[in-house]
Amino acid sequence: MVEHGDIRVVHRGGSKINFREPVITNDSRLLLCASGESVKVFSTSTEECVHDLRGHTDLVTGVLLKPSNHLQVYSCSLDGTVRLWDFTDGILIKTYVIGYPVYSIYASANHEGVIFIVTPTQSDKRSELFQLVALHLPQSGDQLVEAGELSAVLSDVSSNPGAIVFGRGGEYIASAKDLHLEVYFFKKQKSYRFSLKEDNKKGGKNKFTCVACHPKDDCIATGHEDGKIRLWRNFNHKKEYTYSTLHWHHNAVSSVCFTPEGTNLLSGGLESVLVQWRYNQESQRDFLPRLGSAITHIAVSPDGALFCTSHSDNKITIIQSCVKVSAVIQGLVKGESVKTDLMVDPRSKSLVLNGKPGHLQFYSLQRDKLLYNLDIVQQEYIHELGLEQFEVVKVVFDASGNWMATVEERRQKAAELELNLKLWAFDEQTQSFVLNTTVSAPHEARITAMCFCQAIDSQTTMLVSASKDGHFKAWQLPRSAPAEDEGPSWSCDFVGAYHGLVPECCCFSADGSLLAVSFQEVVTVWSPTSWELLTTLSQPPKAIRNLCFGRLSCSKYLLGTTANNLLCCWNLLTCSLEWSTSMDISLLLNDPLTENMAAFCCQAGHTDLFVFKPSEPRPVFSLKAVCSGKVTHAVFAPREEMLESCEESSQWLNRSQLYFLTQYMDLMTFTTKAEEERLMASSKQLVIDDSVAMTPFYLLLGKHRKQGNPDTLSSPSAERTSLPQGSVAIKELLQTPAHVLPSTSFLCSMFVESLLISVTDTREEIKQAEEEMESEKEEEDSEGEMESSTSRPEQVLLGGPSAESSAPALTKAQVRELRRVKKLDHGWLSGLLHS
Repeated sequence: MVEHGDIRVVHRGGSKINFREPVITNDSRLLLCASGESVKVFSTSTEECVHDLRGHTDLVTGVLLKPSNHLQVYSCSLDGTVRLWDFTDGILIKTYVIGYPVYSIYASANHEGVIFIVTPTQSDKRSELFQLVALHLPQSGDQLVEAGELSAVLSDVSSNPGAIVFGRGGEYIASAKDLHLEVYFFKKQKSYRFSLKEDNKKGGKNKFTCVACHPKDDCIATGHEDGKIRLWRNFNHKKEYTYSTLHWHHNAVSSVCFTPEGTNLLSGGLESVLVQWRYNQESQRDFLPRLGSAITHIAVSPDGALFCTSHSDNKITIIQSCVKVSAVIQGLVKGESVKTDLMVDPRSKSLVLNGKPGHLQFYSLQRDKLLYNLDIVQQEYIHELGLEQFEVVKVVFDASGNWMATVEERRQKAAELELNLKLWAFDEQTQSFVLNTTVSAPHEARITAMCFCQAIDSQTTMLVSASKDGHFKAWQLPRSAPAEDEGPSWSCDFVGAYHGLVPECCCFSADGSLLAVSFQEVVTVWSPTSWELLTTLSQPPKAIRNLCFGRLSCSKYLLGTTANNLLCCWNLLTCSLEWSTSMDISLLLNDPLTENMAAFCCQAGHTDLFVFKPSEPRPVFSLKAVCSGKVTHAVFAPREEMLESCEESSQWLNRSQLYFLTQYMDLMTFTTKAEEERLMASSKQLVIDDSVAMTPFYLLLGKHRKQGNPDTLSSPSAERTSLPQGSVAIKELLQTPAHVLPSTSFLCSMFVESLLISVTDTREEIKQAEEEMESEKEEEDSEGEMESSTSRPEQVLLGGPSAESSAPALTKAQVRELRRVKKLDHGWLSGLLHS
């Protein structure tokens, strides 16, 4: 097995932006949120991603503005580090190594130099016991700093960041878990614990779900599973505490938040409605309904101008003071399951899968942005528990991306299965797919597989669908030209079956000359031109689960996996079994750009990856324990730019990138160490547009005009000794953010020295120029008599009538004199002109 440590599994594109509460900057211009292994910085006005703060090697679990510097932000991660960033320039300032997975982070302006983090009680990710600890940040100039001692504040806390919050002025901290609320006072070094019964008299569940503290009063707001909100007061006494109850939500309250002035309390939950309660006038409420999906987090900007809500469909909504929605940042929509598999649109190279109910989402993996949603079902979705509605279960594209086929189904308890096969044509004007043909009840039972003929030079466009009814059908466009008032429409061209067996898989060869259809344990090979059954390939009595052809030089091979954990490879030239091996493969797929194939194998509760070529017995690459659980959805996506990896183990990633979904709906991919370093370097570069004007500031960055033709006359300024414009001192001075620079007095001497010109170099150039002038003068004296006779007729001609029409020819002496003058240093004249 070929296994290398420089390739690892990462979150790259399509990560959850609703995983943790977002943060809005002090000026309300930027929004920061955790996204996989990075922190994304979005513009609140344009919705565009401004920076992608990369550096963590595991899931980012928290983002927090630094209380003492509003231009810096902390981020914590399961990789055991807390990192300090300058988010305006996207620069990593410092990394604090904790050594334990960090699940959330908190800070208060009254606790300067101290941050509070939640870590497992034991140094193990799988531990379910968590503690809140205080970390005193060491004062060090190094970028990588080992954290000091951790002092425990609260034990047995929740890993949910919304269940812990600082109170008024950082005097106390409140923590909620299950049925208990604990308040710790820093001055008293004492905590009070309050408990609720598991169920109230009306059968509601009293478990705490979230907590918030009033910024100016001693009041704690808690959300509960039964939809109630409790406002706690007098909690600095064990027995004299009181609470009042607010109730509007019919389900669990997922988030509560006070506005900066404390005049309003915001709450949200499953209803997709943002509720604004007036503080001390709780009977007065304002609502912002129809936000699209359940609210998971609520955040408010420090100036109170903007609210933002995270939603269960991986979306962040930016709201102007609970009045109107001003922007929506949409991530990859992730539901409970993906029924369409992962597909790649050949035109936009975007990832296509189930999105909103009844929709397909087209998601750009390169830009990490949702392009658009396509309504497939075209029916209003009714939010009612237990109501069966149409859902998209299959989608395929042809090789050119001109056609897309979808299958939608609905099964009701007392009715038969409803099926619709829809074929969509790409419209150049709208740059989207338009419905062309709808086939109601294309089969009598559920469709198990569907594929297009992927041959680009094929005369006709063909689609094959296989069903539980025991038949597979071929659909194609008519070859005759349609009428002027009608577009092309699809029709059934052939219906095939094999001994009453149920077809499970189907696929075309790369050139479209063969169609393979598996009927339980038998693989049949057909000719799409004549629909003749060419051959059958039998196997031990177990059903075929996956089927795919080889590509390019391996196109003669057909591979399949069976229910009894066998991977089989047939040679279609000899119609015999080439090789087989025992592997429990959950998913088999091929790379459309290379000969490589990927097999995900499930064993011992985790999934392993094997990348191989059908013609070679030795795997190209293998990686153990890629993720926990079983992988059932994956796709090869083509790269925009090819990698230039020379190592054999990573060459399979040069042209395509492999993405897969875990059982927790996390989109993961594989990356090399060189690719990560390139991404890190590109994010740190100071990018300057070439269209910037030629100002002194521009010149200091080392930009200069390209030299013209050496034979032409150069400007005096170009002949001057150039200043050291690209010096390290100037680059450091200009690339470093102003708020982290040392004092001006410290930088002044270094900056002035970098502008000075070396004296020795100047003297050598002057001496060399004088020697050249002396040698030229000797040549002029020796050739003076010969040139004087030829110069007189020329001078006469200069005064003639043709002087205006033709340019005079220069003598050799004049050319030499011109060269001598050109070599002189006229820098002093240029300085006078500019002064």
